[in-house]
Amino acid sequence: MVIPMVVVISCMWLPVALLFLGKGEAKGTGFITGVVGALVLICSIVHTAVFKDAVLPTLLFMHGTFYCSVAWSLYTGQEDLRSMGNVSLATAIVSTIFMIIFITGGPVLADGTQLIAPSSFMVLACAGYAALTFMVWLNAFGKFSAKVLAYALILWVVVGLWIPGFWLLTAGKLPFLGHREVDCSFLFSKIVSCHKTYTLLISSI
Repeated sequence: MVIPMVVVISCMWLPVALLFLGKGEAKGTGFITGVVGALVLICSIVHTAVFKDAVLPTLLFMHGTFYCSVAWSLYTGQEDLRSMGNVSLATAIVSTIFMIIFITGGPVLADGTQLIAPSSFMVLACAGYAALTFMVWLNAFGKFSAKVLAYALILWVVVGLWIPGFWLLTAGKLPFLGHREVDCSFLFSKIVSCHKTYTLLISSI
């Protein structure tokens, strides 16, 4: 279910990007964003129940909730987007955490296996998702250009959605999968650095 979901999400990202470029209208864009958000939430629940895997669905569930927030804001014509932006910030933080999980593979479970296999592509993808949702948060507070955000969304439609989606569909695996060991002290320093950055930026709003 992940493959069609990843591709379908582009039906939200691309229209929102074009809306920021003046090539659409808010209510229609809000409607399709709501449809995509609902599908992401439903597919996340089904995937978790059927495959007994909560890792990737948790990431998708977070983004699906964010998409529903965007949908409501656009469909109802909200002028103050700061609440939606705050949901985007939460999504950015969760995406950053998942990036770290995909670097390390997560904790070692009771049976001796890691939570998930490290994946170079998912590290890249989560970094992109974190950056995009972070940009949305800044844009909602008037701190980031809507035009730059639009082009970033269009770029990541290709890199973060279509490439992995169609690669999985045709090859059965993600692009440039890789495994690497990460020093825990290095990982901790990155977590602290991210926390300090988020704290500094929040305090500046």
